[in-house]
Amino acid sequence: MKLFIGDQLIGPYIFPYHLTGDIYAYFLQDKLPALLKNIPLQTRQKIYYQHEGAPSHFSQVAREYLNHKFPNRWIDRGGAQNWPTRSPNLNPLDYRVWGYMKAMVYAHKVNMTEELLQQILSAARSINNAAVFHKFKSSLVT
Repeated sequence: MKLFIGDQLIGPYIFPYHLTGDIYAYFLQDKLPALLKNIPLQTRQKIYYQHEGAPSHFSQVAREYLNHKFPNRWIDRGGAQNWPTRSPNLNPLDYRVWGYMKAMVYAHKVNMTEELLQQILSAARSINNAAVFHKFKSSLVT
């Protein structure tokens, strides 16, 4: 899981191989607050939380928590801000940021899970570079 707030990448947070609704709800309740602890309270109170449409994101327990913690400020099917089923992915992060990160992660072949995790963390640190963020922002201006 990767989160962006302003010009900052929060995370990444690595989920277990099989993500369930209960595991995702645990992340929302117990791990997400720690990831957001350095974000000013005023900013946290205005955050819109956008999902990727995974089944675990749509679980009853996750939706209940999001309705409580992010009232009218979460985006996905069934949320107050609906993301239509089978719609084109309108998330610009998928077109620039994740593609950039994926290219960095897979630039060198890895043989072990630990190596892959290190590549992911290295790519995340690179994305937090101000010049990289400026490049992404300027590419989104039409």
